[in-house]
Amino acid sequence: MSSTIAIVGRPNVGKSTLFNRLSRARNALVDNAPGVTRDRLYASIIYDGIPFTLIDTGGFEDIGQDPLLSMVREQVLRAVEESDAVLFMVDGKQGITPGDEEMAALLRRMAKKVFLAVNKLDGPEHDHLLADFYSLGIDPVLPVSAAHGYGLRALMAEVTRDLPDTIAGGYNADRTRIAVLGRPNAGKSSLINRILGQDRLVVSDLPGTTRDSTDTEFAWRGNKYVLIDTAGIRKKSKVREKIEIFSVIKALRSIDRCHVATILLDADREISEQDARICGYALDKGKGIVLALNKWDLMRNEQDRRKRIESEVERQLKFVAFAPIVRLSALTGERVMKLFDKIDLVYSQYITRISTSEVNKAVGEMIQVHPPPRIGRGQLKFFYATQTNTKPPTFVLFVNRPDMVHFSYERFLTNQLREHFNLVNTPIRLIFRKK
Repeated sequence: MSSTIAIVGRPNVGKSTLFNRLSRARNALVDNAPGVTRDRLYASIIYDGIPFTLIDTGGFEDIGQDPLLSMVREQVLRAVEESDAVLFMVDGKQGITPGDEEMAALLRRMAKKVFLAVNKLDGPEHDHLLADFYSLGIDPVLPVSAAHGYGLRALMAEVTRDLPDTIAGGYNADRTRIAVLGRPNAGKSSLINRILGQDRLVVSDLPGTTRDSTDTEFAWRGNKYVLIDTAGIRKKSKVREKIEIFSVIKALRSIDRCHVATILLDADREISEQDARICGYALDKGKGIVLALNKWDLMRNEQDRRKRIESEVERQLKFVAFAPIVRLSALTGERVMKLFDKIDLVYSQYITRISTSEVNKAVGEMIQVHPPPRIGRGQLKFFYATQTNTKPPTFVLFVNRPDMVHFSYERFLTNQLREHFNLVNTPIRLIFRKK
């Protein structure tokens, strides 16, 4: 296990900017508005040959009467508890605030190794602003500009000085990556918290609570996974705030990073066009799909509602009929872990590799039993077929006239290949090329 370093501080002091710079990615949302980050974000980093895990956290501030801020604050404290060292960031231009003093006092009590990074100092001409921050009683005090990189090397030399230089195993290289997608308030964060058995993510009845796409490593029955929580995906016409636009973009990009998309459907609401659209996003990217009907506990004694919602799923989402369905309750935990039976099933088919001889033989038998229909002049001829890729299984069929392949015959071949090679729960792709 590599060492863990948490970045903490008040809202808008530059934590996510530093996190993105060190991880060399834009995994954390950054905006001038305070309170953008809410959940813990993790990144595995190798800096000058030294590996460690970096945690970005939400802004630590006075909670007042806001329950959401209370949950964000709890996430910050958990990040500090699980870390080996803490990078405490303050705003050098704003000076010391009561929030900084409270955070410093808390860190001193927790007896962690703490590095005080005074941010927004863009050059040595601003280093005189460091003097006031020594009163926080934390040493060392280091100037840095997370936005421009000033002081970063000196800061990281201090932070990594005592860390072991053993290279840990690659971050989630051998793990099945699962993106949890759905409309706002479908219960995505609640589902992940239930799976993990802890309040890893902030959960609220307010739509839009989750903003970043948050990765969490997880193991179950000897298998390793990465769970990717995402922001709720609303209709474009209803997305107005800039930060929500970026949240939705990150949610959609998380589809690119996953193997299996778990689409969370709210059984207490009608299956909508937006649910179908989200399934379409995952299908277009060629991802494995599992449909999770959440809040099924509310249907326990209502047979008519159960039948109606199942009928809606069948009608609205018939284009992903291959996707298995799990009826569960993130609130009670009912059938939640059954989700992984279906995820493992989908993933095993998703990575299936079939020899060219087997594919050729199967396609030849299909064509012999059901020859392609004539369309205009000429006859469609098949020469050979081969699987060219996995994730999803992709087959290339070489023919004399690709333009003569009718969509109904393509669908016939797709269905036959599914049944013949037991690929009934994964998307597959057929590509027709001219020989």
